[in-house]
Parts: sequence; structure tokens; C-alpha cells
Amino acid sequence: MRSSELAERAGVNVQTLRYYERRGLLPEPERLDSGYRAYGPDAVQIVRFVRRAQKLGFSLEEIDTLLELSAGGPASCEAARELAGAKVAELDQKLASITTMRDSLLRLIDTCALPRDRRECPLLHAIETEDQPGGTNDDC
Repeated sequence: MRSSELAERAGVNVQTLRYYERRGLLPEPERLDSGYRAYGPDAVQIVRFVRRAQKLGFSLEEIDTLLELSAGGPASCEAARELAGAKVAELDQKLASITTMRDSLLRLIDTCALPRDRRECPLLHAIETEDQPGGTNDDC
């Protein structure tokens, strides 16, 4: 399929496709005699995966690693296991941070029922303690 068709099916613009190609996230397609790019059938799935992963907060470098893993990973099974294990550890850390922020927001909601001079905002404290090694927000 041509660039415009892929862009439409994947819900992105053509410039996004070019960018993904430059970054190596989307394999460079073959060229037709006319000079148009001819993308394979898996291109839509790849672009949608990249967009969804970005919305979930993954960086393009992380997405590149995920795509490598989905393609079978490195030739060495041990290297693939290490890559996947490192990614799981990163996700666990992100989940813990998101959970801390969620809990802070819930406490903020509860605090909003109090008079203004008795309210406490746990958000700043939650963010501040997350930046410190071993920091959690258990005292609110």
C-alpha cells in the first residue's frame, strides 16, 4: 500500500511515517517503479503499535526495544530474556509511581471536602518523594 493509504489506515499523517522510518521503527518500504513507497501488510499494525505505546508513555527508544522483542529479540535467548526482564522492571517502577500519584489524587479528593485552610495537597509531596532514592509517600 502507498504512504497515504497506510497513514489513513493507521491514523497518522505521512510525515509521521517518514519519521518512524528515519528512526528505524518502521522498515523502509520497497519502491515501485513510479517511485512511490510500497508498504507491506504488517506496516499498519507496526504504526498502530508505536502510536499506542507512545500514548502509554513509552519513549521511541523503548518502543524500538519492544519491537525488537516482538520480532523474536536478539539471536541469543539469554539476551532476549535480559532485555525483557529489564523492561518488566522498568514497567514495575512506572506502575509504582503511577499508583503513588493515583493515591495522592484520591487523598486530594478527600481533602477537598475540608475548609480551605485545613486542606493539604499531597501531590507535590508525592512527586517530590518519588524523585528521592527509595522515596515513597506513606505519611499522608
